[in-house]
Amino acid sequence: MNKNELIKRCLKFEDAAETYPFKDKTYEEYAVLRHKSNGKWFGLVFYLDGKLCINLKCNPVDSAILRDEYKFITPAWHMNKTHWIMVDVNKSPKDLLDALIETSFTLTARKTKTK
Repeated sequence: MNKNELIKRCLKFEDAAETYPFKDKTYEEYAVLRHKSNGKWFGLVFYLDGKLCINLKCNPVDSAILRDEYKFITPAWHMNKTHWIMVDVNKSPKDLLDALIETSFTLTARKTKTK
C-alpha cells in the first residue's frame, strides 16, 4: 500500500479531512487526518526509516495488548505513548488496519450529550 491508498482508507468517513499543517520542511509531507467538525486528529501518516506508518489513537488497555501481540504495532512516534500507537502499514493485515483507523476515528469524534 502506498501513502495515497492509506489516506483514501482514512477518508472513507464523512467527517474526515486530510491536512498538511506543518510548515517545517522536515515534516511537510506528514498528512494529518482530522475531523472536519472538531479539528481533532485521528491519524498521522508519514514515512519513518523508509516505512509507511500511521499513528492512531487507541484505548490504553487495547494499546498495550496490541503492542504485545503484534511487532508491527509500537508506541506512537512523537505522540503520547499511552493513548497512541504507530502501525507499520505494510506489515499489518488490511482488516486490522481498517479496524484500528475506525477506532481512532470514533475515539476522537465529537461527543454527543445524552439526557
